[in-house]
Amino acid sequence: MAERFFKDEERQPFLQLYKKLNKLTAQVAEPEDAARLKSLIKSGIEQGFYQRDRFGLNQLLHNMETAGILSERLSPDRNMTIAILLEPLVAKAFVSESEIGEVWGEDVLKLLRGLIKVSTLYSHRAAVESENFRRLLMTFADDIRVIIIMIVDRLALMRRINHHPNESFVQDVAYESNYLYAPLAHRLGLYSIKSELEDMSLKYTNRQVYTDIAHKLNETKVARDAYIAKFIEPLREKLEQSGLNFEIKGRTKSIYSIWNKIQKQKIDVDKIYDLFAIRIIIDTPPEKEKSDCWLAYSIVTDMYVPNTSRLKDWISIPKSNGYESLHITVNGPEQKWVEVQIRTRRMDLVAEKGLAAHWRYKGIKSEGNLDTWMNNVRDILEAAESGPFELIRNFKMDIYSKEVFVFTPKGDLYKLPLGASLLDFAFHIHSKLGCSCTGGLVNGVNKKINYKLQSGDTVEILTSPQQSPKLDWLSFVVTSKARNKIRQTINERNKQSADLAKEMLQRRFKNRKIEIDEPLLMKLIKKLGYKTVTDFYLAISDNQLDVNQVIDSYMEMSQQASAQVQETRSADEYTFHTPADDAEATSDVLIIGNNEVKGLNYKFSRCCNPGYGDKVFGFISADGSINIHRENCPNAQHIKNKYPYRLIPVKWSGKGDHKISMITIVGRDDIGIVTNITSIINKEKSITLRNISVDSCGSLFQGYVVVCSTDDAALKRVIDKLKSINGVSNVQKSS
Repeated sequence: MAERFFKDEERQPFLQLYKKLNKLTAQVAEPEDAARLKSLIKSGIEQGFYQRDRFGLNQLLHNMETAGILSERLSPDRNMTIAILLEPLVAKAFVSESEIGEVWGEDVLKLLRGLIKVSTLYSHRAAVESENFRRLLMTFADDIRVIIIMIVDRLALMRRINHHPNESFVQDVAYESNYLYAPLAHRLGLYSIKSELEDMSLKYTNRQVYTDIAHKLNETKVARDAYIAKFIEPLREKLEQSGLNFEIKGRTKSIYSIWNKIQKQKIDVDKIYDLFAIRIIIDTPPEKEKSDCWLAYSIVTDMYVPNTSRLKDWISIPKSNGYESLHITVNGPEQKWVEVQIRTRRMDLVAEKGLAAHWRYKGIKSEGNLDTWMNNVRDILEAAESGPFELIRNFKMDIYSKEVFVFTPKGDLYKLPLGASLLDFAFHIHSKLGCSCTGGLVNGVNKKINYKLQSGDTVEILTSPQQSPKLDWLSFVVTSKARNKIRQTINERNKQSADLAKEMLQRRFKNRKIEIDEPLLMKLIKKLGYKTVTDFYLAISDNQLDVNQVIDSYMEMSQQASAQVQETRSADEYTFHTPADDAEATSDVLIIGNNEVKGLNYKFSRCCNPGYGDKVFGFISADGSINIHRENCPNAQHIKNKYPYRLIPVKWSGKGDHKISMITIVGRDDIGIVTNITSIINKEKSITLRNISVDSCGSLFQGYVVVCSTDDAALKRVIDKLKSINGVSNVQKSS
């Protein structure tokens, strides 16, 4: 090894680690592994690829300690050890990936890729505090063994920075360890590692508290050991008398756990119930496990008064992760509370190895998918016979496969669904940002708004005040927030455009002195092929429809509507003729054309409702009938200008006792309703039916009846009779 690489105080620890690691991995290593690693690492050091980190720590020493902890505390594993030692050389391209795959195998290469990918996350320092950072770490790792290496690596780092001169660095590492790695270790069942990380984290972030608790524990160690012996001795005799084969021992809680109790319960160390605990481990066959544990429980509670409210029975009903044990707090000698844990050798092995203990980390909200996945990992580890890492080698980490995690330039981390676009991210940050988004910089490269995000991307949104949501944006956004905001903005914009177009159309109608009949306009909109009124006005706003053409089409439909005499509910038509013989012609109220023209069909237009004595003119409709309009009809000027050749002179006969009236009838659209109406009118001798038309809308109808009368009393009788028809709801005289 290069002489300059090691400080004097590092040589002895290095040699010890080297020998220890060789011994621990002897059974799993291949014959040429040690020589190959030594040659590569030596060359890497000589060429400056294996260096100290930015805080002055010897990287090789750190990696060897990580590999040693992995082998000693968990299980020796060839591929994981090689990946730990070669990671700096591969990350700096001293050794190529192809060479790694060829010499060391694809599994080592897979681990190295995971370690290098995860290490890139630490360029986003601000994001480590985010709950999403842990999820992204799991996503990037892709292999549970990478996460295990990261946890062990953190433990090795925590052990080495106790007296590091950079206090800020120590604080950051300690905080990350407690926030990120201790919970991960707990979920994976690495309980001894978890406890050590927590204790050292407290030590580095609050040395005074750590020192005070440690000092008190040291001060009371002799007394505590004596008390434990005093508690155990009579209990041991009773258990031996029962015939149980057992081991009994005492333990003190971790400093971090004690500190948590002090904080939560606001008490002193001496007041903590389970400051120390007694564990009874029974050697017994599986069929006698429960009965022997409860036998030991009865002996303990017979000797010491139990606090039954603190009984925890995880033998009758084991925890969901498989943890089994009986916990009871009893009042021992000197009125001190002692926690007693009772379990079998099998149960203790599972718990101590961290393969099935309390997997819901205290204070951390449970995540269903992660908890289930971690539980499966523990089941695999527990069932392993040829080494736990052998069975989880191909265990794919896809718990967050339906999510992507994206950084902002400041290091904030956000979670979005898989397939989310750059535009989704913009809307996720803020609706205004999304509405004005024109694209973005992804890892420093310009990308379009439809770019699909990848976990680990750093995204900076680009905007423009001229940008606004487009309908085609809906084709590539996947989040409901983005879709809803895009639709809302487009609808609001369309409504504003439609309102402006409507105002413009109304002004044009008003300028031509035309009153808008809304039902007729609705028919025109439908005829033009628009599904909604908004679509119609948007077409005007976008200049797809000419306003003047719309008005002309409306007027033409108005004339056709005036010329049409029918009941829309059936095919029957009701047509009324001027009398053909001279005798009857003299009694008619209208003279159409000259005296030689007889037998013409005519009707009074609803747009102006002409009455007897009004100045009127006739308009020949498409079906040959005559529409009678007032001279001051709103449509008169337009008709005369556009269709002068279809006008015909009309005048009243001069018989002043004849009055023209229009009656509007509204009611339920029943079969025979028109027959009933016409029957009532025809029975009155002084009333002549001149015109009738009926419009249906769903289950309702609206009828217009024009009558000529010589007797006001008769007209009133007819109206009263019409009101009495079954199904008629309203009858009004309009002129």
